[in-house]
Amino acid sequence: GIWQGLYTSGTMLPTPIAQARYYHRNLNPKKLIDVKFSSLPHTHKLSTHLKLYALPEKPALAQGCVLRKTLEKDAKQIRGLLMDFLKKYGIYTEYSKKDCAHWFTHRDNIIESYVIEKNGKITDFFSFYSLPSSVLNHPKYDTLRAAYSYYFVHTSMSLKELYTIALVQALENGYDVFNALDIMQNEEVFKDLLFAGGDGYLNYYLYNYKLKKGVLHPHELGIV
Repeated sequence: GIWQGLYTSGTMLPTPIAQARYYHRNLNPKKLIDVKFSSLPHTHKLSTHLKLYALPEKPALAQGCVLRKTLEKDAKQIRGLLMDFLKKYGIYTEYSKKDCAHWFTHRDNIIESYVIEKNGKITDFFSFYSLPSSVLNHPKYDTLRAAYSYYFVHTSMSLKELYTIALVQALENGYDVFNALDIMQNEEVFKDLLFAGGDGYLNYYLYNYKLKKGVLHPHELGIV
């Protein structure tokens, strides 16, 4: 009884409307090297490598701004920010207030969502979801905690500044790596924030929908 859909797959099926690539930002580089998620570059000592990926201890916020977890009551403000932002993309989801309450209310270790608020008004928000992986046959670690970028909306700061705050928060929450697709505006921050391109790709597909143009570039995608 469901006649339309949008879905993604790491497998190439006929025929994707777009292909996005995963990028990775080390948060806990020593652990990532230990479990062979990444490797130490030949030109680096471990101490140099750790220093390179070090993040500020606390998020850098403008005077009068507060960073806090998203609450259900924030859904109306978040919907306004999100829909204004998404309308610039070739394809996106129309979120209702109820949808926003479901998808963006903070839930530890599921969807971690934060707002930046000034004088009671939400100016920016970001979210990431948790997708841990098992580490097999390792004497010290059994889990790799990965945060995946969800939705980021910025109005009072640059996207780079908002992503930096998100990385600091993810590290504080115990994540080892922060992953993001090169969709929306994400690619703009990858170089400066030391994201590295991975070997994983995500293909986007539509069922019983037709696009005005055949294939979309990742930066035209407004759907995570």
